Amino acid sequence: MAEDLVNSNFKIVVIGGSAGSLEVLLNILPQLEFTNFPIVIVLHRMVGEDSALEELIGARAILPVQIVEDKTGLWPGYVYVAPSDYHLLFEKNRTLSLDLSPKVTHSRPSIDVTFESAADAYGKNVVGILLSGANHDGTRGLELIRDNGGQIIVQDPLTAQMPFMPNFAIEKLNPELVYDVDEIVRFLQTFQ
Repeated sequence: MAEDLVNSNFKIVVIGGSAGSLEVLLNILPQLEFTNFPIVIVLHRMVGEDSALEELIGARAILPVQIVEDKTGLWPGYVYVAPSDYHLLFEKNRTLSLDLSPKVTHSRPSIDVTFESAADAYGKNVVGILLSGANHDGTRGLELIRDNGGQIIVQDPLTAQMPFMPNFAIEKLNPELVYDVDEIVRFLQTFQ
């Protein structure tokens, strides 16, 4: 891991993904026993999907998992999962809100919308991690995180089940941190 490239002053981690990213999360989350920051997860999901995703993540994660409702407060050491068919937004008062505005990149929740909102609310204190997926959602949001002084990480496409999303982000942004799953885990464990 390129230690000199890591901003250790972050206060929140936002993870976005689509096809193939659930398997990555189910590998990462059981290895995190405690964090000094909240982890917010935004995955592309089917409209009307019930709480099965949250239950699956909750069964594998050691950290407590919370389904996001409107005006949910953020606490260190918790994992928050965006519900289906809502955009997830960060408020300046460190709460999460839900939004029904139109889909972005055919998705609601949109990774870009959430990343952009996190960049606006947290500035240099956010880490955005983009995982496997089959479209370009997330790249514009990562760019805004980076432009606001935050840290961005893209999953190594060679380790992604669907490499299009990380490949697109790498091509457009040339991020300094392109990590496989084990490196993402080590990054997060460094700040436990």
